[in-house]
Amino acid sequence: MKRIPPVVTYSVLRLLTFAVPLTVLLLLGIEPWIATILAALIGLSVSYIFLRTPREAVSRDLYELRHGAKPVAADESAEDAVSDAAASDPRTER
Repeated sequence: MKRIPPVVTYSVLRLLTFAVPLTVLLLLGIEPWIATILAALIGLSVSYIFLRTPREAVSRDLYELRHGAKPVAADESAEDAVSDAAASDPRTER
């Protein structure tokens, strides 16, 4: 069974932290624009306090995606090859 990506889990939870308070506030008869602002503030607060673990998982995945595992040995060998080529080139002065 495939694992659900953390970004999907976090996004769904964030949407729920907005949609549930909005629905409750609208059912209580509060003006829609006021209910929307209040639901956004409630959702922001709840997600900041209770969704730390999914938020960190998304952050970790984004960091790994951006920086990835770079092969260190290949980089060192490329640098060695460039310095060896420069050392053996008769046109370069020492």
